[in-house]
Parts: sequence; C-alpha cells; structure tokens
Amino acid sequence: MARLHEFADMAALTAALAERVAWRLRDDLAQHEQVVLAVSGGKSPVPLFDALSAQSLVWSRVAVTLADERWVPPDHPDSNEALVRTHLLKDRAATALMVPFWNGDAVPETAAPALSRVLDALPHPFSEVILGMGEDGHIASLFPGAPELAAGLSTRASALAVNPTLAPHARLSLSLHALLNTRDIVLLITGEAKRRVYERALGQGSEEELPVRAILRQNGVPVSVFWAP
Repeated sequence: MARLHEFADMAALTAALAERVAWRLRDDLAQHEQVVLAVSGGKSPVPLFDALSAQSLVWSRVAVTLADERWVPPDHPDSNEALVRTHLLKDRAATALMVPFWNGDAVPETAAPALSRVLDALPHPFSEVILGMGEDGHIASLFPGAPELAAGLSTRASALAVNPTLAPHARLSLSLHALLNTRDIVLLITGEAKRRVYERALGQGSEEELPVRAILRQNGVPVSVFWAP
C-alpha cells in the first residue's frame, strides 16, 4: 500500500524528498560498492534534481539512469538525458555515472534489447526509482491505449519500445518488471488534477485504464507518494 506525504508547497516537498533520496543512497552505499538511481523526466522533478545535486554523498559510486526516454538525441530539448545531465549531474553529483537510453538507432525497437542488457548488468535491486505520473495515469512511458502497454506490464525484459497514441515521440521505457526491481519507489505528483487521478487509481478499475495502479497495488516494494499543490 502506498503512503501519501502531503506538503504545503513544492519547496517543502523538494527539501524533504532530496533529503530522503540522499539518505537512501547513503544507506545503500554503506553496504554496496555501486548503487543505482532511476529517475523520470519532465518539469516536476527539476527542482528535486537541483536540490539533490547539492547533497553530500559518494556520487562517483552512483549510477543514474532513466525510467523512460523520448527517442530523440541528447541535444534535443525533449531529451530526458539532457534534463538529467543539466539539473542533476552537476555540483557534487557531477561525478555520478549516467546510463543513457539513446544509442543513435533510427527507432527504439532496435535499441531495446541492447538497453535491456545494459540495465540487467547494473547492480540490482536499484536503490530508488523516482516516477512521475501523467493526468492519464501513465508512469514511465507505459501509456493507457498504447499498443505496447500489455507487454510493458507483463514482459520480463527490462526495456521496451513504446509508441504512444497521443504523446509526442516514440519512446524507450522501463517495463513494470524493471520498475519494481528496486528497494523503494517514490511517486512525485503535483496539482489537484493529478491528486484526483491518484485517488481514482486507488479505487476499482484496470491497470490498463490507469497504469499507475500497477505500482500502487503491488506489495513487494514500498511506494511513497509525494504531493504538493
């Protein structure tokens, strides 16, 4: 069952979440030579990335990868890799290892098997997966209505190509299996509209309708929902 943490504003949420993620990474680094942090793109986590980059820990032993990536090169304004490099891999976090999704292939379908092998070679379980959620209930690039959604919820492969019906760009996404291969999940949401989607996801209905339900309904990995208006 997910645990909801409510904050008065994004500044308070960001400060609390940066401390929490840094604590998780430090705790795992005390026990493991290398740890993995998987993050989502978009506007919501940018303040968190900026705050997290100032946290004191042995960043050279942290590998940072993505929950999903739009199939665009890393110099494209829609690139999640570019967002992470700009806002997270700086200051104290500049020595962290980036594990990108983009490899230059023409389409993500040909890149997915190689990316799965790269991800499978990283230390598991990951220390932390930080997810966002769309107002349609998607997580990573597991979109309702996408032809690949059923595979994304069931495959044992770590990565798969996704072609959303509404969102721009073809994508590579972690599968549900890969998202759950972690010690901890944070779902970061903001605004009243997404709060309503989250509350609807707690009710009856299918994971195909609201893919976030696949995270909220499982009992194997703790999920903390961080929300601010």
